[in-house]
Amino acid sequence: MTEEKKRPAEVDAKELRRAHLTGRAAILAVVACAIALSLAYPVREYIAQRREIAQLRVQQRQAQQQVEQLAAQKQRLGDESYIRGQARSRLHMCDPGAKCYVVLGGDQGETGDAGHKAAPPAPPWYVTLWQSVDAADRRR
Repeated sequence: MTEEKKRPAEVDAKELRRAHLTGRAAILAVVACAIALSLAYPVREYIAQRREIAQLRVQQRQAQQQVEQLAAQKQRLGDESYIRGQARSRLHMCDPGAKCYVVLGGDQGETGDAGHKAAPPAPPWYVTLWQSVDAADRRR
């Protein structure tokens, strides 16, 4: 009988250890979750800030390239020969005492392909509309 009485006592002791261990595990799980939750927001903010820094660096590079282009353009605009060339090409201005000619329709000869014929112009919209109505009527 004494063995039978010891066994329930041993079982109770094991259950207490398991219950105590389970309580510790639960507390550990709660602490781990609390730490994870407390670190989630700062980590997310850190990642967002790193992404924003990368985007700002790209914008900075683009702005720097634009500044360099504008500086080059400013330098070109300071050159008198560049300004004269722009005045001749854009505004069709001539130097004093020079004879200037304006060639109308001169863009067609610039292709360099003399045997190439231009595509026929597209018919007006109403002709296309009438042809589509006529073709739809014929199919029936």
